[in-house]
Amino acid sequence: MEIAALVSGGVDSSVCIPILKEQGFDPVIVYIKIAMENEPGFTDCPSEEDIEITTYIAKKYGCKFEIIDLQKEYWDQVIDYTISTVQKGLTPNPDVMCNRMIKFGSFEEKFGKDFDKISTGHYARVVEENGIPYLATALDKRKDQTYFLGRITYPQLSKVMFPIGNMVKKDVRKMAENLDLPSAHRPDSQGICFLGKINYNEFIRKYVGENPGNIIELETSKILGEHRGLWFHTIGQRKGLGLSQGPWFVVEKDMQENIIFVSNGYDPISQYKDEINLADFQFINESPDRDYTQKQRVSFKIRHQPEFNEGFLIREADQYRIISDQKVSGIAPGQFGVIYNEQQSICLGSGVIY
Repeated sequence: MEIAALVSGGVDSSVCIPILKEQGFDPVIVYIKIAMENEPGFTDCPSEEDIEITTYIAKKYGCKFEIIDLQKEYWDQVIDYTISTVQKGLTPNPDVMCNRMIKFGSFEEKFGKDFDKISTGHYARVVEENGIPYLATALDKRKDQTYFLGRITYPQLSKVMFPIGNMVKKDVRKMAENLDLPSAHRPDSQGICFLGKINYNEFIRKYVGENPGNIIELETSKILGEHRGLWFHTIGQRKGLGLSQGPWFVVEKDMQENIIFVSNGYDPISQYKDEINLADFQFINESPDRDYTQKQRVSFKIRHQPEFNEGFLIREADQYRIISDQKVSGIAPGQFGVIYNEQQSICLGSGVIY
């Protein structure tokens, strides 16, 4: 079996190589270069260090190593999506789109035909029932990354491997330490996808610009201050507003009037809702497991977090709607609502919150 192991230089993807070797595979290590090194907003791009670490691992385990440049594809499909989404006043999720369009998209289309499987260092699993693969949550619930994988397609799922899906993070690091991997103590990436550090606001300012408008208290309609652009703020945000006598939460954005509405307090009721509308809903497994024209019990997430929310999913014409058991906060249009089964073990699909 020919396996392409996508290795970024981090500890998670690095540990996948000795696991695959132990299982009898001889993976081809692939480093996907997507960092926009010459673009404003991208700082401390780690590609040189990444490649140095990945080269060492390839030599240590006798693996073929390839560097594949997908910078143009990343710009056209992920960065362009990010810019166009924020221009609409919505909150994008580049990590979700990077998995769908780059790691399992452009790479597969251009280079993946030579491989039977593609391995990544995600905390997720693939389980089979009656010969059909399903995207399953990881053993380590706190590190589970299925939220970021909720947009992949069934053909992509059918080809992917997650070697560390049955491990917890501390054991991954311990294994890296025992094997003297140079990534053993490397901190987890905090950047977008595997770009490394990025000054997000600087990047958005460069490519979208500023558009000042009023910050208004939702309950009183009092003008409290001025924002530099709706795209610098997201629903549920409580930092970076520059307002005194807080905390203040962003609870609504009016695109037409260019207004940010905020509410005061540590837990304002105005930021909570129990219904979430989803556009462009896509099931990972092509045949839905139940008839969603009748509401069905599900678990769901509206952001990457360990905890699940519970409620119902119902299809109304071409749209889907989540009815949550409890009101949830920080519902940000543009983000993804990812749906799981009741047992919180299988990721069913996702839609865009609107």
